[in-house]
Amino acid sequence: MKVSVTVRNDTDTVQRVKIVRLSGTALAMTFFAYDTTVPFDVPAKQTVTRGFPLDLSDLGSQAIGLLPTKVEVLTPERDVLAEVEVTGDVRGSLWSVYGVFGLAVLVLTILSWLGALIALARRRLPANRWQRAMRFLPAGIGTGLVAVFSLSVLRFVPPSPTAEIPFIVGAAGAALLLGYLTPHPGDASSDVDTTTTVRLT
Repeated sequence: MKVSVTVRNDTDTVQRVKIVRLSGTALAMTFFAYDTTVPFDVPAKQTVTRGFPLDLSDLGSQAIGLLPTKVEVLTPERDVLAEVEVTGDVRGSLWSVYGVFGLAVLVLTILSWLGALIALARRRLPANRWQRAMRFLPAGIGTGLVAVFSLSVLRFVPPSPTAEIPFIVGAAGAALLLGYLTPHPGDASSDVDTTTTVRLT
C-alpha cells in the first residue's frame, strides 16, 4: 500500500518528522497500529509531502468493518506533531482480533440475558426492585456493545463516541427498566395454597 502524507508547518521554526503512525481504534481500544520511519524536515511556513510504502498484509487478521483510523506524525522524541482522523474500511476476517472480540461480547450478552430470564422464570430474582433492575443491567450494556459492533462490521456506522454512547446508554436504560418492572418473586398467586379442608363429624 502506498501512503502519502502532507505536513504543513505554520510555525517559525523547522519541524523534524521521524515516524508516521497509522492506527485504528474502537470502544477506546486500539486494534491495529503501524509505525513507519520516514525522517524528513518541514521548513517554517512551508508544506512538505512524502510518500512511502506500508505493508498491511496482516491487517485482515486484526480488524474488520468500519473503524475510526488516525494518521499521526511524530517527532524524533515520539511527540505527536500533527494528526488527522478518517474512517477506515478494513476488508478483514470475522476471526480477526476485532471480530473475535465482538463475538465474545455477543456470547457474554446472550449468557447474561439467559441468566436474567431464567432467574425471572424461576422467581429467583431479588425482592428489591432496584436489585432486580441491576440484575438486567449487564445484559443491556452487552446489547448496546453488540449493536455498535454489528453496525461497524456491516459497514453502516463506525464505532465513534457519538454512535457508541446512544446505543449503550439506551440499551442499558431499557434493560434497567425491564428489570425494575419485573414482578416481585412472591407476587404469583400460584405460590399460595388456598385449599381449605372441612371435616364434618
